[in-house]
Parts: sequence; structure tokens; C-alpha cells
Amino acid sequence: RVPEQQRTSESPLSWFRGLYLPPALHPLNKTFVKGGEWQDTDSSQEKRRAFLQNFCRKYNSRKKLQSHLVHLVSRIYVEDRHKVLYCEVPKAGCSNWKRVLMVLSGLAASANNISHDDVHYGKHLRKLDSYDLKGIYTRLNMYTKFIFVRDPMERLVSAFRDKFEHPNSYYHPVFGKAIIKKYRHNADEEALKTGSGVKFKEFIQYLLDSHRPVGMDIHWEQVSKLCYPCLINYDFIGKFETLEEDANYFLQLVGAPANLKFPKFKDRHSSDERTSTEVVRQYLKELSKEERQLTYDFYYLDYLMFNYTSP
Repeated sequence: RVPEQQRTSESPLSWFRGLYLPPALHPLNKTFVKGGEWQDTDSSQEKRRAFLQNFCRKYNSRKKLQSHLVHLVSRIYVEDRHKVLYCEVPKAGCSNWKRVLMVLSGLAASANNISHDDVHYGKHLRKLDSYDLKGIYTRLNMYTKFIFVRDPMERLVSAFRDKFEHPNSYYHPVFGKAIIKKYRHNADEEALKTGSGVKFKEFIQYLLDSHRPVGMDIHWEQVSKLCYPCLINYDFIGKFETLEEDANYFLQLVGAPANLKFPKFKDRHSSDERTSTEVVRQYLKELSKEERQLTYDFYYLDYLMFNYTSP
């Protein structure tokens, strides 16, 4: 608890400010890395970290802190054995990363045998916001913090395909019904009743609406609001576009068992074509030029922070 004197003399938020503003960039611990084949991966990694650090220096000077520490770390998973913190970015390999964390922590022998439901609903992994302030602060400062990101438009289209183009007992009745009701003129009774069949253009209208009929969701929330990369100093920045090599290099960095490799399999809808640049292009054709620009603007910070090329 904040002492009484401190509470009266400072804003409640100022007490947390020093806990997670990024310190100067420090080198990764490469003690466990064997062999020289990781040179290119390591070089890319250092460039990403420096790029984000430089961006945050400029951006942070203008940004006012408006979130409580516990909220800032609410998407971060903890693996105490190897002292790692993983900020979950949905649609950027997060299901397989959770499988890997379960193996690292001794909860499973192999990542290949863990079901989707076990990963997402099993409550096996602990999040950082479940610790007290001292526990949060200690881990933020002592553990290796990592994040995996993806081209924002690819991530968005991947989320839409996953949640709205396949049967889903949550997203159709909760999001689908509200989206169809507000954005589809002359919607038929069946669509209003089930919420199935949302079109990409309708989904984008919902996303860009400042008066959304339902709230945001982590699958299409900006990474800047999920993981706060300018307030939490991530030691490792992986990209979905180089997922396998980045992930396996990171596992070496943290001293994971030699036989543990990042899983290659697609978590769900394995027969579907992966969401690629070409697939994204087809979906964006459904939007007007203005809608495409506004969607890019919505993810503007994510494009800048992680040095993605604008579409």
C-alpha cells in the first residue's frame, strides 16, 4: 500500500511510474547459446530492440501514464523455472508459445500433445497480475521479457477468419449478432438470431466505430495496448514472419532443454490456407479506400513500433 503521506502529496499513478519505464538497453544473456548459426537471427534481434528503444524515447516523452501497473501486466504469462515473462499477442503464435511455457515449467512432457482447450482454458499458466506488487516488480526487473508480434493487417485478417468464418459459440452470438444488427441493412431473421456470416466490411465498420455495440477483444486489440512496449522493456522481440528461427533462438537464450523445439503445427483450422500478404490483399479489396486508410491509422503505432511497412 502507498503510505498516507505519499498518497496526499502525489497522484496515485506517480508511485508506479518508476517501476516499468524502460531502463537503458542492456545486452541479452547469451551464455546458453551454442554454435554460430544464430548470427543473423541475433543481428536482427539487436536491430529490433534498438529500433523500438529509439522509437519509445521519442514517443514516451509525450505520453502521459494513465494505466495502473496491474493492468499493464495483465497479458503477461510467467514461467518461473527459466525466469521468463511472455506477453501474449493473439494470432502471432500465442497458442504454441503457451504450450512451450507449459513444457518449460514441467506441466507437460511435449508441446505436441497439449490440446487447444488445455492451452486456453486449462488455467495451467500463471499471469503476472496474479502476484502482489513486489512479485510483479521483482519479475519485471529480473526475468527475461519477450514478445512476438505480427504485421498488423495480417493479424487482423487472421483474427477475422478464425472467429467469424468458422462456427464459434462465443464470437457469433456475442460479437456477430451485435455487428449484424448495427451494420447490416435489412438483415434477415436467421442472421440476427445466430450472428453467423459477418462480412469483413461489417467487421471493419465495427472496429472503426467509436460507439461500438460491443467492446474490443484481445484478438484485434493493438499490441501497443496489450503489451505496452514503451512502458515495459522487452528483452526479446520476435516476429511471426520469422517465427520458427526467432523462437528456437530464444529457447537457447533462456537455457531450455535441447530437445525442446518450437512447434510447427497450425493450432486450429489446419486445412485453411495461412493468412498471407496475398490473402490480406483479397480481404482489403472489400473495403473502400477510406476504410483501408482508417484501418491502417487504427494500427499506426503497431506499424511504427515494430518497423512494419504500411500496406
